[in-house]
Amino acid sequence: MKPLSRNAIIGYPAGIITGITYGLNPLFAVPLMNKGAAIESILFFRYFFAVLILGGFLALRRQDFRVSLKQAGTLLVLGLLYTSSSLFLFEAYNYIASGLATTLIFLYPVLVAIIMVFLKVVPSWPVWLAIAATFGGVLLMTQGEAGQSINPIGVALSLGSALVYALFIVIINRSKAIAEIPDTLLTFYALTVGVFVFLGKIIISGTSVTSGITTGADWMNLVGLAILPTIISTATLAVATRNIGATKASVLGVFEPITAILVGTIVFGEPLTSNIIIGITIAIISVTFMITVTKR
Repeated sequence: MKPLSRNAIIGYPAGIITGITYGLNPLFAVPLMNKGAAIESILFFRYFFAVLILGGFLALRRQDFRVSLKQAGTLLVLGLLYTSSSLFLFEAYNYIASGLATTLIFLYPVLVAIIMVFLKVVPSWPVWLAIAATFGGVLLMTQGEAGQSINPIGVALSLGSALVYALFIVIINRSKAIAEIPDTLLTFYALTVGVFVFLGKIIISGTSVTSGITTGADWMNLVGLAILPTIISTATLAVATRNIGATKASVLGVFEPITAILVGTIVFGEPLTSNIIIGITIAIISVTFMITVTKR
């Protein structure tokens, strides 16, 4: 058996880390929302702390922050897409269970594959098979008890989050303008856009920036949001996308709903049904198949 390429050795673990860390969103966000913290305040502090931490790290490394006007335009678009994805997801938490909302976002691999087809990049049959199987596994995970209703607004918001996240991935993979920008600097600028977007929302809505954020645990949740599902998730997504491509990187996002469901079960007491167990098993087998068969 031929060994995995250097890009695969770097890209596949990065994609798995992306899925796991992004799936931790509910762990930090739901307790804050349950205390009445405004979504725009949560997201503002999430991005603000992330920018401070990542900016300090880049400054210590003496990173050159200069970018061209063309690069700035692309980074602005990326920032708006990533910000929109976060906003849609957190709004969805108000309508459907956090685990379900985060799971539905995993429709984005299908959307990435479709977008890439329009760009004349057709995935190989093992990747299509992995997409179909993981999508089926995720759908199985979302099946509730008989007669359980799901709010369509929450579903629509989750799908909107998936769509803009897919566009974010494709642009990172395909844009020549930002090809030479380091992953950490790309992450820094994408998150900086989010800081200004949510600060603007707070000012326009007249929301108290610290409403519902009162205890040390609340601030620790915000720092957790800034580090794990923000800095680490976004940076590793860029690494995975550039090394193994947009489609494969998105398929590895299956670890996102798996993590979200486990968090919901262990932390928030949501039931772990046989459908969830079977769905997780299908998804993991599918991703393992894709990694072992497609070594380019």
